[in-house]
Amino acid sequence: MARSTTRPVVKLKSTACTGVTYVTRKNRLNDLDRLVLRKYDPVAGAHVLFREER
Repeated sequence: MARSTTRPVVKLKSTACTGVTYVTRKNRLNDLDRLVLRKYDPVAGAHVLFREER
């Protein structure tokens, strides 16, 4: 059986004001209410919160 091709693209923007963005296919935790993820920001050189742009 084929998987659904309607997986949403999520754009994540760094809250460290560095302008770094990530584009992911979906939050793996499948938590629709979760609007922030902690990811590595190479400009800031640390893990910071990334806010989803929906």
